[in-house]
Amino acid sequence: KAREYGIHTRFIELAGEVNNAMPQWVMEKIASALNERQLAIKGSKVLVLGIAYKKNVDDMRESPAVMLMELLRAKGALLCYSDPWVPVFPKMREHYFELASVELTAERLQEQDLVLLATNHDLFDYAFIRQHAALIVDTRGVYLEPEANVVKA
Repeated sequence: KAREYGIHTRFIELAGEVNNAMPQWVMEKIASALNERQLAIKGSKVLVLGIAYKKNVDDMRESPAVMLMELLRAKGALLCYSDPWVPVFPKMREHYFELASVELTAERLQEQDLVLLATNHDLFDYAFIRQHAALIVDTRGVYLEPEANVVKA
């Protein structure tokens, strides 16, 4: 719209470029975190926490979590997700996973090679997750204090 009026949009374009590069940057953080534990993405069990577009909603349109899931699937990760707002992964025009949300139990968290915190819903018990997950990649800045099992992305 700004271009229609001849307004310079470079700042908006730069913001778009940064947003478009974020999934790949997060993937690099994931790969690095797994590599430090002598694991590859291929064959790793990854639990995605929150797949909605933003916290406390069920809207999946433009969800960055879904793009990350696509990238992880392409690299051979074994995926599951937990999202209290999205009980079953919906059929979407561009993305489809035959998955349903899993319950967050201590056992489920301990089974995962990596937990990817993608959408920070208020219903998640973050202390419980930190206590039971071997490795967390936090894309939402939930874990403010340094933790041995948390990588900020």
